[in-house]
Amino acid sequence: MSPDPRFPRRSVLKAAAVAGAATQASFVLGGNAARAATRSTAADPQPVTLDWLEDGGPGAAPGSTVGVPWPMGAYEKGQEFAVTTADGKDVPVQTWPLAQWPDGSLKWTAHAVGPGTGDGKLTLKAGTAAEPRKRVTVDTHGGSVTVDTGVVVTKLGTSGSRLVKTVTRGSTEIAKNGRLVLLRQGEIEDGDQGAQKYERFDSAIHRTTVEQDGPVRAVVRVDGKHRHGNRSWLPFSVRFYFYAGADSFRMVHTITYDGTQEPGTSSGDFIRGLGVRFTVPLRDEPYDRHIRIAGEGTGMLREAVKGVTGLRRDPGAAVQAAQFAGEKLPDPATWDQRVTTRLKWIPEWGDYTLSQLSADGFTLRKRTTKGHGWIAAGGGRRAGGFGYVGGASGGLSFGLRDFWEKFPAGLDIRDAQTDEAEVTLWLWSPEAQPMDLRFYHDGMGEDTYAKQLDALQITYEDYEPGFGTPYGIARTSELVFWANASTPKAETLAAQAKAVRVLPQLAAPPRQLIAAKVFGPGLYAEPDRSTPAKAKIEDHLDFLFTYYKDQVEQRRWYGFWDYGDIMHSYDTARHQWRYDVGGYAWDNSELSPDLWLWYAYLRSGRADLFRFAEAMTRHTGEVDVYHLGTWAGLGTRHGVQHFGDSAKQQRIANTTYRRFYYFLTGDERVGDLMHANVDSDETFLVLDPLRKIRTEPYTPDRHALSIGFGTDWSGLVSAWLTEWERRGPEWEKARARVLSTMETIAAQPNGFVQGSGLYDLDTGEFAIADEPVVSVSHLSAVFGLNELCAELIYLVDMPKFKEAYLDYCRYFNATKAEQKARYGHDFGVLLLFQGHSRLDAYAAVQTGDASLASRAWQKFFHSKDTWDYKESNDWSAQKIEGPVALVEGSEVPWVSTNATALYGLAAIENLALVGDRMP
Repeated sequence: MSPDPRFPRRSVLKAAAVAGAATQASFVLGGNAARAATRSTAADPQPVTLDWLEDGGPGAAPGSTVGVPWPMGAYEKGQEFAVTTADGKDVPVQTWPLAQWPDGSLKWTAHAVGPGTGDGKLTLKAGTAAEPRKRVTVDTHGGSVTVDTGVVVTKLGTSGSRLVKTVTRGSTEIAKNGRLVLLRQGEIEDGDQGAQKYERFDSAIHRTTVEQDGPVRAVVRVDGKHRHGNRSWLPFSVRFYFYAGADSFRMVHTITYDGTQEPGTSSGDFIRGLGVRFTVPLRDEPYDRHIRIAGEGTGMLREAVKGVTGLRRDPGAAVQAAQFAGEKLPDPATWDQRVTTRLKWIPEWGDYTLSQLSADGFTLRKRTTKGHGWIAAGGGRRAGGFGYVGGASGGLSFGLRDFWEKFPAGLDIRDAQTDEAEVTLWLWSPEAQPMDLRFYHDGMGEDTYAKQLDALQITYEDYEPGFGTPYGIARTSELVFWANASTPKAETLAAQAKAVRVLPQLAAPPRQLIAAKVFGPGLYAEPDRSTPAKAKIEDHLDFLFTYYKDQVEQRRWYGFWDYGDIMHSYDTARHQWRYDVGGYAWDNSELSPDLWLWYAYLRSGRADLFRFAEAMTRHTGEVDVYHLGTWAGLGTRHGVQHFGDSAKQQRIANTTYRRFYYFLTGDERVGDLMHANVDSDETFLVLDPLRKIRTEPYTPDRHALSIGFGTDWSGLVSAWLTEWERRGPEWEKARARVLSTMETIAAQPNGFVQGSGLYDLDTGEFAIADEPVVSVSHLSAVFGLNELCAELIYLVDMPKFKEAYLDYCRYFNATKAEQKARYGHDFGVLLLFQGHSRLDAYAAVQTGDASLASRAWQKFFHSKDTWDYKESNDWSAQKIEGPVALVEGSEVPWVSTNATALYGLAAIENLALVGDRMP
């Protein structure tokens, strides 16, 4: 390689000597005295009160899993826990560790409860767990994995196309042949040449894995690809969740796009339809077969395949009422015989289709059978994504979460007039336009770095030919299925539909999340309105979140690939977010809105914040990050398309943004994403993030990779820390990486101010530079660095690292003279002082320096950076309507997502750290 003159080769040997001790166990764990003090205060942990995020308790959901944090030393691994209701009744619970502190004590535990826990609060405490009356069991034999909840038995496949072979309740088969379906269209015509042909691909199982086997919860994972003929593509990973005593199961479905769609051409791998399909045996007479499809709000279509209501002749009021209620009808011999003798003349409606092709409208239609015309059956704005088909002897309820939010979606029921109906839940409806992921422009002649950098100056888009590819992005969907012994009553169907729309979630209270000192100890505290000044900041925080929540609705930030993200910057001239302007469009986690939202939830416990952050976590961890190919492990900078910008960087794939949801829910899919990042340091071999602006000679080399201490390292170390605390398959390697990089950053002549170093992939160490360098960016600490360093300093007893980071905190917002006096050079032109005020606040607490606390509030309230928010701003939304805007709504022209995220984090952390020092 061509060496960086700041990092001579001999520095690598020096680094190895300095960092050698970092892998020794005695080096870590925060110091014996500190641990002893922590253990003494946590010797007798209090019971934890768990509550449901939303009213109504578990409802009709299969069950719920919650993550609970514990202070260091509170419990050892292997500790059992018991759960009781408010009136002292035992609730069966299954417990497992999610994370451990460095000393091996439990940091996070997951707790699964099944249905029937009641709608009130639950108490979690150390003790012996109650056994479920009906255990969930898992048996693997004969090419199947059989899961028995005590109510429903489900056989899952281990090969072939059927993920679900059968679902039975008692002796009745409720559903079978559960498989995935994919429709591929090879060409898109932009004109009116007519319909295009498409191919149907079926699921092909590669591997089935039992991840949990009870007694309260069982989890089975099925991996494979979609296959047609000799071609297999579009990998899928599907998890099935079963709970003891449940008549239902949950399905978490992930696809990773690995097709080709070349911009400028009309051919490629265009998804025309993507769905989950089941066969439902039907045993009842057509007039005893029922169709239920959720409409808008609590609305529901309630019909029979062969209706006996509204006829010219009346079978009798009791018969009509029974059919509408979904009950088995009396013997037709007891009806008015003018109806009974003419049943053969009543049409049988076997096919139903609900299509949600936008966030604002769905249509419902039906027909008797294939080859005959469709009849309109109604419509509305936003369907619930729920349906049922079956009869008095049993039937299947089914639902797709975030149905209208992730349009185009659909529900199909086919052949309900025959012995077997077919149900399809369309994640991408074939009635929509094919999924077009081609890059949105032709490059406009940007064929050199110089041209690309010049274009960046006008549209803020970092373009590079071939980089705007969707290859490797992913998307996760959630579905729920119920095996019903008979057609459910209206209130039961309503409860099932509600569980699809908002999956019930248990949660630990904010005081437990704060007391356990997880996610940056001391950086957040419960909302405080004890003084007018504090109350005003709390009002501002509420205002900003409410505004973004309203903007999602007003601007329709919905869609299969878009839902969960928010926009980056606002165009005041157009009264519109800059959705079509280069790097100003989708935010893609720029400056950590994910972090702001999760911290806002941690301190408040608010359900609306949790759901907003949940949707963002699902999106940013899947769509904005590559999971296959050369760039696997890297995310994409903000842009018009989530995958379009050529800046593929670690800062967007940052595990920091995923950890919250994983530890709060135990979600395995997010766990997969975090584990996949453990080796993402390897990506610096294939792509230099500074390739367009680097001036010094540099060629990526396995033993000398240029990696920044801010945006790059914060993403890497969060993945390593998480793997270490989860005790994942590579946790020992991850621990070594955490410690060695911490020490070799601290050993740099200027610590974090050095800016970057040459990293050795084999040793996990940075070479120690011979010469001090001042290289500070306003972006270095705004992708979770402060929050990660606060955790690491609490976890690891490494004074030099603490000193290096506190120096960075102390001097970023210092005067240029102070910077020059300390480092020989000032830091140059910097921005985002308000967001960095939280570094002042953190350093003030760590050092006891009251002047830093004062400066934190001075920078928070009086930053001279025009990006930063001022108290003098008009903290209210202004109404806009046509013809100024597309739809009536509101705007706050001075709001940008960069500044919002940093204001939110600075407000939350400053209040928690130095709230008592506010002027």
